Amino acid sequence: MSSLRSLHSLLTAALLCLATLVAVPGPAHAAQPVTYDFESGTQGWAPRGDGVSVTASSELARSGTASLLVTGRSENWHGAVVAPGFAEGRTYAVTAFARAVAGESTIALTVQRTPDGGDTVYERVAAATVGDTGWVELSGRYTFTGASTDLQLYAESSDPAAAYRLDDVTITEEPGSGDGNGTSTDFETGTVQGWRARASATLAATPAAARQGGYGLAVSDRSASWDGPALDVLPVMAKGAKYTASVWVRPEEATSLGLSIERRSGDTPSYDQIAAPREVAAGQWTELKGTYTLGHDVDFLAVYVESASGTTPFAVDDFTLAHVPAVPIQRDIPALKDVLGFTIGTAVQRPQTLGEHGELLRRHFESVTPGNQLKWDATEPREGEFTFAEGDHLVDYAHANGLKVRGHTLAWHSQTPDWVFEGTKADVLRRLENHIRAVAGRYKGRLYAWDVVNEVVDENQPDGLRRSKWFQTTGLDYIRTAFRVAREVDPDAKLYINDYNTEFPRKRRALYELVRKLRAEGVPIDGVGHQLHVNIEQPHASEIEETIELIAGLGVDQQVTELDVSVYTDFVQSYPEIPAALLLKQGHRYKEIFDVFRRQSGHLNSVTLWGLADDDTWLSTFPITRLNAPLLFDDRLQAKPAYWGVADPARLEPLVHDVEVPEGTPKIDGRRDREWDLLPDVRLARNGDLSAGIQFRRSAKGLSVLAEVTDPARDGQDAVTVTVGGTDHVIRRTGPHAKGLRAHVGKTSGGYRVEALLPAGASGAGGVRLTVRDASSQDALVWAGEMTPVPAVRTTTAARGTPQIDGTVDAVWARAPEIRTATWVQGSAGATARVRTLWDAGRLHVLARVSDPRLSEESPDPWQQDSVEIFVDADNGKTKGYGDDDGQYRISFTGRRTVGGPLDPAAIEGNLTSAVRQVPGGYVVEATIGLPTAALGGDALLGFDVQVNDATGASRTAAVTWSDPTGRAHLSTARWGVLGFAR
Repeated sequence: MSSLRSLHSLLTAALLCLATLVAVPGPAHAAQPVTYDFESGTQGWAPRGDGVSVTASSELARSGTASLLVTGRSENWHGAVVAPGFAEGRTYAVTAFARAVAGESTIALTVQRTPDGGDTVYERVAAATVGDTGWVELSGRYTFTGASTDLQLYAESSDPAAAYRLDDVTITEEPGSGDGNGTSTDFETGTVQGWRARASATLAATPAAARQGGYGLAVSDRSASWDGPALDVLPVMAKGAKYTASVWVRPEEATSLGLSIERRSGDTPSYDQIAAPREVAAGQWTELKGTYTLGHDVDFLAVYVESASGTTPFAVDDFTLAHVPAVPIQRDIPALKDVLGFTIGTAVQRPQTLGEHGELLRRHFESVTPGNQLKWDATEPREGEFTFAEGDHLVDYAHANGLKVRGHTLAWHSQTPDWVFEGTKADVLRRLENHIRAVAGRYKGRLYAWDVVNEVVDENQPDGLRRSKWFQTTGLDYIRTAFRVAREVDPDAKLYINDYNTEFPRKRRALYELVRKLRAEGVPIDGVGHQLHVNIEQPHASEIEETIELIAGLGVDQQVTELDVSVYTDFVQSYPEIPAALLLKQGHRYKEIFDVFRRQSGHLNSVTLWGLADDDTWLSTFPITRLNAPLLFDDRLQAKPAYWGVADPARLEPLVHDVEVPEGTPKIDGRRDREWDLLPDVRLARNGDLSAGIQFRRSAKGLSVLAEVTDPARDGQDAVTVTVGGTDHVIRRTGPHAKGLRAHVGKTSGGYRVEALLPAGASGAGGVRLTVRDASSQDALVWAGEMTPVPAVRTTTAARGTPQIDGTVDAVWARAPEIRTATWVQGSAGATARVRTLWDAGRLHVLARVSDPRLSEESPDPWQQDSVEIFVDADNGKTKGYGDDDGQYRISFTGRRTVGGPLDPAAIEGNLTSAVRQVPGGYVVEATIGLPTAALGGDALLGFDVQVNDATGASRTAAVTWSDPTGRAHLSTARWGVLGFAR
């Protein structure tokens, strides 16, 4: 284009003259789009190059009666040119329609400008292959950075002699362009509105792709999962500002689609998820939505839609990128760091250091943990190639603002590249040592603690150790090496072993034994980190306390490293908006947990929240994509009830629990009737040395109450008061009790037990309040609930015996009582089963004889096939979610086995052995379920249920259980029955 540069002054002068002589549309930065339809002439477009002719022709038009005809060309850059009137710092969507007079060529729209003090540059805006049989859209986006002269927009062709036509050229300033206020596209112009393919995908605005209105964006011919539509958003986003991004998608076939953003600094690309890929049904419109804060200086920024895998075509419509105005943080509330007796910290990414997020961080917290920036994949993606920019930024920021830094993590089974584990054991340990020397060495003296190894315990293994690639290659030596090298590199840093679920008994014991063993060898483990990813129901705060007290016996430091409290108790539920009642419940849950931390502050020196506020939490995409709010501040950085549960629990509104009261008539004698053992006690939050567990039963005689009170200081005025219908029923530890009240108090180790029968007017429905008072300390526990009556807990018994699992009913099954599935959770008639159970050492055996004359396995979904599901809760916990050893074991009529329930079903799938035999009128299932964590026999009890699924064709049309009436047995163990053991 050297010859063009010699012409630019002449062309500019000519354009200025034309602008004074011809009535042309207003400048492109005006509020309304600028459209050139050539109905009144060339409208300011001029020839570009010697011999070129530009005329408004009525021979052919896309719309109206005229188009711009360009002829007489002899160079590629010859064509038509206009002064676009772009404004500095603004972004424009540019569209045009082109058609060749004859043949085919590539026609492009290009901007020519000369930056102040620089050489003339040429910037492609849009291009397409154009033929002579129809009009083709050219569409692109252009940001004018300003400080330039000789600004021109021109059309050119790859064929230097080709004549072509232009029509309906539109230049539209994007909403919010230049001010960081976001943008939107709806394709109602019938154009792609600036979206482009990331690779070879084809994009077209079509009516068939519309969600609403007349047009949507059809995406086809994709070459990879990441190939799809992308939109440049750099001009409409500002660093440190928060945005909500939303787009509607509709795939032709079921697939997982997500919304991501690509950012670049120089030639280095990075990719962030805005909305993680989620499963979308074929032909169904689904919204992908999330928030994003730009935390980096970038020179390229584009949002794009991608699939988790495959290249399924899909439609896109109604994209919005909306700026979320910042709300000032609250400065009239206590700073967390001022009200706690231990260090309070939070996990951060770069965006949390900016704007109001940074203010919130600095006001309330004393330490930070880089969430991902110090992990292996972030610091050494390829062997010997280290990248520290992100880690340096966060560490530098922390030190500049007086914040301590925890390092996370040096060795982990996740987010570690596969190349690390190639070769011999010596190779792997050498890489581990080199990595730690580089990473820990870089930050020597700047980080006060390191999670040296992360998540190395698996309580389901005989030795309690996770079978990671680290362990498979090196045994325990990777742990020994990691701590040894970390100590050598940074002698002053505290070195931690960090893990999740340490609040559960089997995990805590496995962790305890591992740390005890390694420290006895001289491995320099300074402390134990408890992640504490919990939910609003479980585990109980007392389990957390028991873990801290057990680990304290090792003489090591302890920290809570990743605390958050999910509002969900299962892995599938999702709220479009989280109910206020759940947020209040979460606030009380945080109170209970921080009460533990305060009591254990002698053993616990730091608590870190796994996120600053609800607008950025890993739980928004794990274990599924859903709205979650697990932290102390909401997505506008305002204090939630969770914050007050930590900072000032007196500010919390009282909590009223929902409690189901089964029918039952326990014996009232102070000795804990067997009826009470069918359900776990509802445990009240501890206050000082005072704690309690309670239960209720209902009958025609009245409301039965159990209270197991821990109160070592015996006092005659200690009492439990039950208030129902406005009447207080007082049961004193040493008597006498309220007149007309049948009650007995028994002595227990560390306290006392209350059993009472309230008068018949207390029916087990409505409100109840229970107060436990310690007269000597004046401490009290207050619990309030709303009672819902439910049927009696179903029970059965497993006989002792060992059947042969072959689908044939052995005589030994006759020892066991028979139960029947008769509780319909779908439909009211269909397949049913007669069920018996046996047990022997560590195993439960189940026989189900299913009556079902029509059998189907047509559905690809196992729960929609004719099948039997066996539910087992090893400790009869009756929880609203699954524990790690609870199981849902499904066996189809053909013997197909599937396992569900816990977060990691693979951990229990080896427990199941089964055989199936089809018989006239149905089928027989025999199953053995190994229960390595349960003590069977004696007085032990299991949570237990059976469900029969009845399929017709490819759909389940009926389902019936033995006990659970809710239809939620696959999510919750709370309404399963109870299985005992015959001696």
